[in-house]
Amino acid sequence: MLTLFPEMFPGPLGFSLAGRALEEERWALETVDIRGFARDKHRSVDDTPAGGGAGMVMRADVLAAAIDAVHGPSDERPLIYLSPRGKPLDQARVRSLAEGSGAVLLCGRFEGIDQRVIEARGLEEVSLGDFVLSGGEPAALALLDAVIRLLPGVMGKEASGEEESFETGLLEYPHYTRPPVFEGREIPEILTSGHHGRIAEWRRQEAEKLTRERRPDLWEKYLKASRHRD
Repeated sequence: MLTLFPEMFPGPLGFSLAGRALEEERWALETVDIRGFARDKHRSVDDTPAGGGAGMVMRADVLAAAIDAVHGPSDERPLIYLSPRGKPLDQARVRSLAEGSGAVLLCGRFEGIDQRVIEARGLEEVSLGDFVLSGGEPAALALLDAVIRLLPGVMGKEASGEEESFETGLLEYPHYTRPPVFEGREIPEILTSGHHGRIAEWRRQEAEKLTRERRPDLWEKYLKASRHRD
């Protein structure tokens, strides 16, 4: 984790499933302070944007030195820069990271980072969504959480991850538990029938309905994938 704020990690990932997995050494995290690679007595990591404009831009030379300190020419781990202009993170990319050998995450600050270091080091820009955060650290924590929970032995029941939103291309179906009646609302009768085949069909239909109503973009992809399989 390349960051100006190493003290932000592991943060919430030190608790619950991720925290227990960290203690069990199912995953590990190394934080590197970018400011340690500054070249002046003020430990400057940013400068004014070329061409003028508001804010500051993180320097290419400082970032390159930080990257090179942890990622050599033979290192096959992906170099990921958390950026709102990046490719949207999806479950497929999360799963590929979980199945890989790790990653180097770069957390930007200010107005962003010098484009030349993105090109020179082949950074993969990844976005969590169409919104802007104060820095890459919160996005990196979210990405890590998504990846860690897929690692072997982290979740108690492997099947619990296979039916979640996006794993099948659909949003997840509704869930219910006790009490059987809550403020006049009953659990759908099918879920207490004990008929596993009918329950599975109901859940699929509900997942399709939710996806069609809430995420037409996912629904179109799902339909295309279904036609391709047929």
